[in-house]
Amino acid sequence: MNAYLLNLVIQIMAGAVGGNAAGALLKQFDLGPFGNSIAGIIGGGLGGQLLNMIVSGGAASGSSSGALQIGSLLTQIVGGGVGGGILMVVIGLIRQAMGGPAPRA
Repeated sequence: MNAYLLNLVIQIMAGAVGGNAAGALLKQFDLGPFGNSIAGIIGGGLGGQLLNMIVSGGAASGSSSGALQIGSLLTQIVGGGVGGGILMVVIGLIRQAMGGPAPRA
């Protein structure tokens, strides 16, 4: 598995966790487990890629072992988790603004 694909898998997994964690902490934006996971996966992939571009200055990783370095791994996890949580909250805000169903207690 190449480094790019491995990084993307890490980002979407972290995004799913981040989306569900944000849903658990912020009940007013909760989309349910499936909605939180889907929003987290999308946000994790996007957020992880964005953070990776910012940290690396837009340059692609030249080393095939870049995905296994601890700094790179932490970047993928943090970017994915934060991106997933942020997108889940944004979608929750949009749902509320459109008069979506109230969250279940």
